[in-house]
Amino acid sequence: MTAALQAIVFDFDGVIADSEPLHLRAFQQTLTEEGIELSAADYYSRYLGYDDVGLMRMLATDRGIAMSDRQITALVARKSARLQEMRCDGHVLFPGAVEFIRNAAAEVPIAIASGALKHEIMEIIGAAGIGDLFTAIVAAGDTPQSKPSPAPYLLAFERLRQGSGRDLDPRRCVAIEDSRWGLESAHGAGLRCVGVTNSYSAADLQGAELVVGGLGDLTLPALDRLCANNE
Repeated sequence: MTAALQAIVFDFDGVIADSEPLHLRAFQQTLTEEGIELSAADYYSRYLGYDDVGLMRMLATDRGIAMSDRQITALVARKSARLQEMRCDGHVLFPGAVEFIRNAAAEVPIAIASGALKHEIMEIIGAAGIGDLFTAIVAAGDTPQSKPSPAPYLLAFERLRQGSGRDLDPRRCVAIEDSRWGLESAHGAGLRCVGVTNSYSAADLQGAELVVGGLGDLTLPALDRLCANNE
């Protein structure tokens, strides 16, 4: 049983699903058709924290490329189709993710706050048999602003409060993230922050109060101790 920990909000890509490399490949294939290059270095250093629409907009701004909302919508749809094809090729969940999520859901309400599309999230967690464990899922398009804005985590927290019927304290709720953008978002929402080194090194996860290799290395007692610390 947990004494201090009240709830957990997971990022999806890079925390639950090992899909960041797939996202990159899908973006690269889609953008190459438009004559636009996106290197792995640029993706991980500049764009990973954005949802698909945000990435397209920021890339267009950075490169001085004129893109209408209609063009961006079409590119995002093509990228999503490519990603779906890749995901059909094999299992994409990180080792230990399902076990940790099941253990967590047995103790506290859990949610997802992600820039991924909702149908992509639902397909993956549904296939893994954990879809019904989440009290709330916040995905791309659910908030006017995406990460690093705190909006996704604020909405996830509010839906957790409503769905669980509990008067949750954000300082006793933990966000688990793999990027500095996500950590900034969670911190802005007032949540405790845990970083996993699936996408970046510990040194790149500034703002994380606890850093672990992945969900397979994380324990509920460790999160409980984190929430018990009021510093």
